[in-house]
Amino acid sequence: MLIRKAPDVRSSEITPRAVYLNRRAFLGGLPVALAGARNLLATSKLQAVKSPLSTTGEKLNTLQQVSTYNNYYEFGMDKELPAVNARSLRTNPWTVSVEGECAKPHKFSIAEILALAPLEERVYRHRCVEAWSIVVPWIGYSLSTLLKKVEPTSKARYVAFETLWDQRQMPNAEGLNFPYVEGLRLDEAMHPLALLTVGMFGETLPPQDGAPVRMVLPWKYGFKSIKSIVRIKLQSGMPRTSWNQANSGEYGFYSYVNPAVPHPRWSQGSERRLGEFGKRKTLMFNGYGDQVASLYNGMDLRVNF
Repeated sequence: MLIRKAPDVRSSEITPRAVYLNRRAFLGGLPVALAGARNLLATSKLQAVKSPLSTTGEKLNTLQQVSTYNNYYEFGMDKELPAVNARSLRTNPWTVSVEGECAKPHKFSIAEILALAPLEERVYRHRCVEAWSIVVPWIGYSLSTLLKKVEPTSKARYVAFETLWDQRQMPNAEGLNFPYVEGLRLDEAMHPLALLTVGMFGETLPPQDGAPVRMVLPWKYGFKSIKSIVRIKLQSGMPRTSWNQANSGEYGFYSYVNPAVPHPRWSQGSERRLGEFGKRKTLMFNGYGDQVASLYNGMDLRVNF
């Protein structure tokens, strides 16, 4: 389904028809629904060491803020809906198939993923294309650890990701073609900042935040950090990505944060931190330029956006 939007309306401000028609019923049941969402936060504790890759000097958002204001269209387009609707997500058992151009393809259970490397807590800024941002203590380890286990071949130049798609668990899905897919160049995926993420705030991920395993790519817009991963494929060609397929003029493959290139319908030059009223200047590569700018040497950053 191709999304068609009015040029002067932000996608984050469009209320789906079904949500509008059920708004009063939804609001009537909100206290019960949010109580259920809070129960989702009573998850397993994770032991993690502090990472030297953490961002310093940033005030953290709260778990309540981060877990009740989400983009996860499989569970509804309004940002408050995933915290309610994702209660249907079953995360056990779960496997992540890593396949394609590699010598040792493997289906990893979550237990295997958790045991693969020591878990690190990393504080990362996270920037959404709609001009809001968060700061979260994520838990995981560099994706490169997992990819090295399957031994990419010389033909592997890109990494494709796929989210779980199950209409029985996701009856409220709308707005995109599913399953949700994303991709990186192999050198981006192997960068130490690319975090294979299994938790946040010292606990396993809530379903609405991408349980049981997701990516976090702090120098890219939030939609690149794919949630609830079931498949990772190493391949020679550039993979398709959901938002690029939906609207290629607004969402490029690379999707690194570049405030100098405005979104066609709004500026990327400033952002609002979730929970704050004022705006702040958006930083190139979301402030991670010293670490990642070399990945894009020689590229036209207005064409390859």
